[in-house]
Amino acid sequence: MNADLSSENYTQNGDSPAPHHLAVPADCAGLRLDQALAQLLPQYSRARLTTWVREGRVTVDGRTLAPRDKLHGGEQIAVQPVLSPQETSFRPEIIPLAVLYEDDTLIVINKPPGLVVHPGSGNWQGTLLNALLAHAPQLATVPRAGIVHRLDKDTSGLLVIAKTLTAQTDLVRQLQARTVTREYRAVAHGKVVRDGKIEGAIGRDPRSRIRMAVVHNGKPAVTHYKVLEKLACASVLACRLETGRTHQIRVHLQKIGHPIWGDPVYGPRNPPAKPQLSRQALHAEKLALTHPLSGETMQWYAPLPTDMQQLIAALRDE
Repeated sequence: MNADLSSENYTQNGDSPAPHHLAVPADCAGLRLDQALAQLLPQYSRARLTTWVREGRVTVDGRTLAPRDKLHGGEQIAVQPVLSPQETSFRPEIIPLAVLYEDDTLIVINKPPGLVVHPGSGNWQGTLLNALLAHAPQLATVPRAGIVHRLDKDTSGLLVIAKTLTAQTDLVRQLQARTVTREYRAVAHGKVVRDGKIEGAIGRDPRSRIRMAVVHNGKPAVTHYKVLEKLACASVLACRLETGRTHQIRVHLQKIGHPIWGDPVYGPRNPPAKPQLSRQALHAEKLALTHPLSGETMQWYAPLPTDMQQLIAALRDE
């Protein structure tokens, strides 16, 4: 499953980012400082700008203010961007990528199962981010090498990468507005009777640090599913996301009693011995979005990988 990075902060990379010097225009008079900065510096997220204000990295006529302080117009603002070590510590690695589309603004790839998207605890090398930095070195100037959403290590399929900071900000906003279409193919245990919609807030499972769960204090999550094929002991589903929470489809399907085939975390305690799959049977097969530069609606399709095709064929024969 994928997780949006829309709640995270985005800024420029570089050892010493250049400061911004701005004059507050008349049409920003009466706005709060954080509101005016969001308008004047749209390439940065509002959360990041607010953090800089609180850290004293923003001055107004030489003085530090609070994010909620109002402006009168005509003030001189200085903004000093700052980067976290995590945003500048990644190294390029030559790792083959299945690039389905690329221009000066976007890259769309078909991620294979087994490839971690972003460096993290236990996976600081050999990730998609490392591969992207080798494929397109200019991504070193974009936070997280342009990654705006993720897929689990063992989920295959489509991911879009932003090649510029402006494109990254635009894609994050599209994800927040839920205008990006993401459809997955899944093989679930049991016979799913009819198409449906799953609504359940997702957060960390209080009983396990490595699992997510539907919890009352989680983040809102909505998954739509359509039954494509009913097999003897399984169902092939098309799942469409409204939100993009960590492990969302895996958690939601488990919640309705139809966990994904091969899922080592959310699958049944005693799964059938055969047929087996070395990963969860989940593939991001369709992606549609608005191109950040041209405004054109674009869509891509990634065929079902061989291992999932073989799994479905074996289940049909049972």
